[in-house]
Amino acid sequence: MDLARRLLLVGPMGAGKSTVGRHLASLLGWQFVDSDHVIEERTGADIPWIFELEGEKGFRDREQQTIADLSAWDAVVLATGGGAVMREQNRLVMKAAGPVVYLRATVREQFRRTGYNDKRPLLMGRNRHGVLQDLMRIRDPLYRDVADLVVATEGKNARKLAEEVVRTLRERALLPMDLN
Repeated sequence: MDLARRLLLVGPMGAGKSTVGRHLASLLGWQFVDSDHVIEERTGADIPWIFELEGEKGFRDREQQTIADLSAWDAVVLATGGGAVMREQNRLVMKAAGPVVYLRATVREQFRRTGYNDKRPLLMGRNRHGVLQDLMRIRDPLYRDVADLVVATEGKNARKLAEEVVRTLRERALLPMDLN
């Protein structure tokens, strides 16, 4: 059986998708790509500006197209934005593309990791902890629905976590055994 040579990461902001994703790509000999960064490259604007100008719907439209494009790449680890799972079309595309790993972080850990970052439009000018709790309540079931593997990230070393993900997905025959 030919296994997809792509791996998708979902989870809330601050879960470590980019950090763990880079380690996964290194272990697999694949390319790492972050859908949010690709959106910024394609538009020439940062995400807060896109949210301000086009609203969340405009951003989510761009995100949907970007995820569809990147999910077709070969030999790639794709980190998606925290809200990518909100659209059913994204979930369908991700499930079809390859194994999906949900990097789960507690609200407390997300709060600590996100700090007062002005690059996170959903947190700007709001009760950050309350917003993170609300987002987790809404999105956790969607992350779980799309995921082939759920991994808690709190207190774990990113490199060791990546090794655990690769080992588990190979044991489940969801990743090819060869490195490249």
